[in-house]
Amino acid sequence: MANLTEHFFDSKEELTAQLSALLESKLVAGIEEKGSAVLLVSGGSSPAPAYKHLSGLPLAWDKISVAMVDERWVDANHEKSNEAFIKSTLLQNHASKARFVTMKNSAQTAIAGQVECELAYKALGQADVTILGMGPDGHTASLFPHADGLEHGLNTSDVVCAINAKQSEVTGSITERMTLTLSGIANSKQVVLLISGDEKKAVYEQAKQAGSEYDIPLRAVMNHPEIDLIVFWCP
Repeated sequence: MANLTEHFFDSKEELTAQLSALLESKLVAGIEEKGSAVLLVSGGSSPAPAYKHLSGLPLAWDKISVAMVDERWVDANHEKSNEAFIKSTLLQNHASKARFVTMKNSAQTAIAGQVECELAYKALGQADVTILGMGPDGHTASLFPHADGLEHGLNTSDVVCAINAKQSEVTGSITERMTLTLSGIANSKQVVLLISGDEKKAVYEQAKQAGSEYDIPLRAVMNHPEIDLIVFWCP
């Protein structure tokens, strides 16, 4: 099992305040310890207020590298691009000075771009903090249930891999992704999982029970003995 800490909040505002404080402390500690820090981020509505708050803090952003946890294989100006979302929320104000490492490269397919992406992410080194979300299907990052590439993503020592999810209401029409692998997630001093709503909380509780990691990929994170996991939930 992961080293698990749970925080259940009464409101999104409470979650945002605590997440912002946690991210600030981890980044400052990373810079103090080794002269730089690495933040791996997910898209989605839950972390957006914390990203916007963080962007206004006068941290040593020129010593902070930011990269995506996962990405749809679309151009950075696409409306579904996680990179575009991060650039419009986090990489503003003071945080515009941060170094951003793109996950999507010029390769035509995610599989073709995997080696280049792996080299870029290996060069980042260990992340100080990684922010994960979770879908109602039990996916985290782009580790989707029974996706093409999921078995590799859960077992490889590589830090990223290409995934082709099975299309669903959760995935939408863009199923080709690049994602952190389980090893890539584990290569972080701190992992934070953000959950909101009763439906996702029920899936999270299910992920804590014994069962297939291919049915609920979040289980692989929950079961990993080297992951230090903090869970933030709000209604």
